[in-house]
Amino acid sequence: MRLTDEPMTELNFQRLHQLALLPQRATSGDAGYDLHSVENFSLAPGERKLIATGLAVEIPLGMAGLVLPRSGLALKSGISLVNAPGLIDSGYRGELKVLLINTDQTTPFVGSEGDRIAQLLIVKHETLEPQWSENLQKTERGSGGFGSTGVSPA
Repeated sequence: MRLTDEPMTELNFQRLHQLALLPQRATSGDAGYDLHSVENFSLAPGERKLIATGLAVEIPLGMAGLVLPRSGLALKSGISLVNAPGLIDSGYRGELKVLLINTDQTTPFVGSEGDRIAQLLIVKHETLEPQWSENLQKTERGSGGFGSTGVSPA
C-alpha cells in the first residue's frame, strides 16, 4: 500500500549475467538496495579487487547512484569500498562493479556468488552552472578546514 501521492519512479536493471540478482531493500524502511556478487572471490589482507554484480542500471535523469559499503561486512570482516561512495551517473549503462578492499590486517576474506557486497542508494541532485567569482559570500566558518570547529565535548 502506497503512503504518498507522489508518482512512483521505477528503477530499471538489465541482467548481464545469469547469476545476477535484482537489487532489493532488506526491509521496507531501508534506503539502500543490496548489490550481490556474481562471482566467487577472495581478498588477502590489504588487497582490493573489482567485483562484478552482473547488472546494468538505468538511473533517471536528475538522479545519481551512490554505491556504499555494508556495515555488517565492515564490522565483521573489515570489508569496505576503496572509493566509498562510488558514484554512478544517470548516463552510465555499463556493468555495475564494486571496488572492495579488505582492511583487516591479518585475515583473508572469501566471498561467494550471491553474497551481498554493497548497497546502492539513489539520490536526487541539482545541476548548476560553474562560473568564476571575484568574491564568495562570507560565512561564520570562513576558510577553517579540518578540525577548525573544535572538539566535541565528552
